[in-house]
Amino acid sequence: MTNHLAQTQSLYLRKHAENPIDWWPWCDEALATAKAQDKPIFLSIGYSSCHWCTVMEGEAFSSEAIASYMNANFLPIKVDREERPDIDSIYMQALQMMTGQGGWPLNIFLTPDDLVPFYGGTYFPVEPRYGRPGFLELLQAIRRYYDLEKGKLEAFKEEIMGHLQQAATLPGTEDLPEELLWKGLETSVTVIAHREYGPSFPMMPYAQLVLQSTRFDRESEYDPRSAIAQRGFDLASGGIYDAVAGGFHRYTVDPTWTVPHFEKMLYDNGQIVEFLANLWSEGIQEPGFEWAVAGTIQWLKREMTAPEGYFYAAQDADSFITPQDKEPEEGAFYVWTYQELESLLTTEEFTALNQQFFLTSEGNFEGKIVLKRTNLQTLSPTVETALTKLFKVRYGALPEAVKTFSPACNNLIAKTRNWPGRIPPVTDPKMIVAWNSLMISGLARAAVVFDNREYATLATTAANFILEHQWVQGRLHRLNYEGQAAVLAQSEDYALLIKALLDLEQMEQVHASDSNWLEKAIQVQEEFDEFLWSVELGGYFNTAKDSSSDLIVRERSYTDNATPAANGVAIASLIRLSMLTEDLTYLDRAFNALKSFGAIMDRAPSACPSLFAALDWYRHHTLVRTASSRIPGLMSQYFPTCIFQDKSDLPSEAIGLVCEGLSCKEPATTAEQLLEQLQGAQVRSGG
Repeated sequence: MTNHLAQTQSLYLRKHAENPIDWWPWCDEALATAKAQDKPIFLSIGYSSCHWCTVMEGEAFSSEAIASYMNANFLPIKVDREERPDIDSIYMQALQMMTGQGGWPLNIFLTPDDLVPFYGGTYFPVEPRYGRPGFLELLQAIRRYYDLEKGKLEAFKEEIMGHLQQAATLPGTEDLPEELLWKGLETSVTVIAHREYGPSFPMMPYAQLVLQSTRFDRESEYDPRSAIAQRGFDLASGGIYDAVAGGFHRYTVDPTWTVPHFEKMLYDNGQIVEFLANLWSEGIQEPGFEWAVAGTIQWLKREMTAPEGYFYAAQDADSFITPQDKEPEEGAFYVWTYQELESLLTTEEFTALNQQFFLTSEGNFEGKIVLKRTNLQTLSPTVETALTKLFKVRYGALPEAVKTFSPACNNLIAKTRNWPGRIPPVTDPKMIVAWNSLMISGLARAAVVFDNREYATLATTAANFILEHQWVQGRLHRLNYEGQAAVLAQSEDYALLIKALLDLEQMEQVHASDSNWLEKAIQVQEEFDEFLWSVELGGYFNTAKDSSSDLIVRERSYTDNATPAANGVAIASLIRLSMLTEDLTYLDRAFNALKSFGAIMDRAPSACPSLFAALDWYRHHTLVRTASSRIPGLMSQYFPTCIFQDKSDLPSEAIGLVCEGLSCKEPATTAEQLLEQLQGAQVRSGG
């Protein structure tokens, strides 16, 4: 017997289709049913590769007793946060207001008449434990509260809505003081440099901003260059990177970057590829950085690229050890026992591996070993041979024989297909425009820095798929399920796609190739402006004006999380468009958007590094016009707020023209003068 989720396209929703809970997807019919029956809505939000979402599905959501009470007293709705990040954002903010923390699964209770939240949490166990009540007892208490405490309920809802509305209508500023940028840069350096207890996250929006700040000669509590080099080291050497087969896991559960939470998300990998390429172009050139980029892109080609050329969304943390297992085990696909390594490798290989990786008989993860490097020097041929042997055990063949690895798209396929090696984790094969765009940007930058046309081809193929398949009735759509576009695009889809198209346009400058990436970016920007720009407030709403009726507030994304905030990315792209088109309306719009977030940038600089990256673009945007033959050498260096254009019609004897904002320097007549002007433009004061 299945519930209303059986016909949905989302892998995450379908995982709950056979629960005894009568789940609904978020839709008008579900909301109307809850209102007509006066049932509080139990809204549960998660995603397919979320470990604790999987745990709760197998426990509380599979309990007949809980389902019986839930179905009689609540209207249960499941949302895939990767489909509807707008819904997730609103109710995550509400949960953080209620409890001081958030996370997934996000479980929250709404009143049916107005969808306002009144109680929430994350993981709820079936029986009382971890200091949390048993789920059935909690449901009973919440229903009593809903029925008997109407006065308290209304007062609490009013308070929550007040906070949500206030957060959605931030006060703007009339100017952007000079010191504001330095405040944001210094804050992000502190965030990246400060080593804390607990989990370690890539925090790429912060890392990218700190990398931008290395070009400024300013006193700081922490040295930005050291901080950013350390972040690169942690990523490329830590257990967060899959040394056997490439790709980065989502984060590590410890402060030493050793034991990952094993899911691999496309959005992390795209950002990290771009970051490591930029780090290399800045002159911080550890061999392990190029190795990690190359390995990640090989993983992307092998396991995350659809035959049509777009990229899949994610791979689970958990996998089955045998087909007979009832539940998958976290990290099973990736870890090794000390005894396994000793038996699989020759004495010479094991010794060599032990010199460049931390190996102990007691292991570092539940008695097993997550491979973590001791340094980022070039791996010896013996170590490369050892890693190749481990790859063969995991995949059942040598790397050169596994050009593509067909994904397990659900647990049934994982358990029933005859895998030649280990049973792989489930892959979520949906295409998400925003996440594909992050990877396209990473590939485009890596293609330039490492002079690799294969990376460029991967990027352009994915971009062309989006441009050819994601418009339905003239509107961009966020998702693609097996060739079918779904769900209207949100602000992050527009913003990151425009950035990706501009990155491709710059990539093609290196090869002096004719392309229409700029033209496409302008077209997407026009649609973005028409449907999501806030005329009253400035900045971009998360959702289009004609698809927001089911939201209790209409938010504008400015807070960076694992992915950059849409408005920060969008503002930087507006500035890039103004330089490439010489249309100053883009620059005006960027300035108005920055002012609309000026107060929050001043009050909470740690929340919005992408807005500060955009402010850096506004203050220091630089256009270099030069011959195509000079562009590769310049663009392979790190000039973070610079645009290059192939121009042959320069003044006599000039080899390049550097323009700072709305004024240009004297034409450069030597390569040394051009480089000196460019470096000076990138650190000038004012804007």
